[in-house]
Amino acid sequence: MKYIVNEKVVLSGPPEGPLAAYIGSFTDWVNEQGFASSSLWHRVHLAACFSAWLGNQGIRLGNISSDHPAQYRRYRARRVRPQGADRAALKHLIEFLCGQGVIPPQKALPARELIPVERCAQAFEQYLRDERALATATIIYYVPFIRSFLKDRFGSGTVKLSRLRAGDVVGFVQRQAPHLHTKRAKLLTTALRSFLQYARYRGEITVDLAAGVPVVANWTMTSLPRAIEADQVRQLLASINRRTTMGCRDYAILLLLARLGLRASQVAFLELDDIDWNLGRLNVRGKSGPRSGLPLPTEVGKAIAVYLRRGRPASASRRVFLRMKAPICGFDGVCGIGSIVRHSLKRAGIKAATQGAHQFRHGLATEMLRQGASLNEIGQVLGHRHPQTTSIYTKVDINALRTLALPWPGGAR
Repeated sequence: MKYIVNEKVVLSGPPEGPLAAYIGSFTDWVNEQGFASSSLWHRVHLAACFSAWLGNQGIRLGNISSDHPAQYRRYRARRVRPQGADRAALKHLIEFLCGQGVIPPQKALPARELIPVERCAQAFEQYLRDERALATATIIYYVPFIRSFLKDRFGSGTVKLSRLRAGDVVGFVQRQAPHLHTKRAKLLTTALRSFLQYARYRGEITVDLAAGVPVVANWTMTSLPRAIEADQVRQLLASINRRTTMGCRDYAILLLLARLGLRASQVAFLELDDIDWNLGRLNVRGKSGPRSGLPLPTEVGKAIAVYLRRGRPASASRRVFLRMKAPICGFDGVCGIGSIVRHSLKRAGIKAATQGAHQFRHGLATEMLRQGASLNEIGQVLGHRHPQTTSIYTKVDINALRTLALPWPGGAR
């Protein structure tokens, strides 16, 4: 006898096992994530089969752990051809049960045994977050460098920071720095100094090894900002198919990058409450945290409004821009915005100086300079805290710089 779950999914029979009472609410939860009907059926059907297996194994509700989905998949693989989505579907089920308080989080996601290097790196990460109160982005940059340093020195063995010597630090920098961009090499040395100061703070080393970290040479303004040309921006925007829901979203995102010079993170994390439609202003968060208001150009505001009315999926999320694929939610980070830029450039056949979203920021500043804007005005639009940050754009007006060049001694007269 067929059984219909919440008028959405048809099963071969009523759900059985310890999860039977939760199959209906799980169906609604999955449906709210925006999955296609085929994906919805697969997840609910798999959840029902998993529940029946739990019942046959004599596993009660309070004893379910994250080990059981893997055991069930091995059992199921001997009877049914496995699908690539099985692992993710069961993971979503466990997340749902944890969120509902049906399964204690510690049972659903038991902590894996960490190797000594990982434990040390995690302790340093917690120190940066709790004691130093550093921004999440800074922590994300620092910790991988420290993890690599610890693996280089201790491998998979016990981490004893008291054994660190200046030669270990210098040797690691000498091996790593030549393979990194100058900015990343400086991040590496900064992260090492922070970690060695942390180790001394904990009393695990007594010598100031941080002072022995080599300095990476860094000459400022050694290169031109890699900016997209104004003609390329116009070509790119004209190539977007705004008749599709994805096109509406991508067009609005690209306009925010090109017309306001926003960073990819500012676009990704923009929320509905950040738009003041009455005053025509946009509140964006800078790198240092505080929000600043920017005028919302009519062209940009209209593009966002079209997306909100015609292209944005129904969602409880307060993010302005949402993913097109399930689960329907905001972007996890800047990678989603970068992907939109890369694919849009490729579809338009544009060979830009770079494939990243930051080129629009540089392009806006360059165009403002050519139109006669001052560095102070450019810095205000881009949200620069220090004038030195904006000064690099003095190099982009090559024609103006040529007028300042002195004749070469002995040259043509």
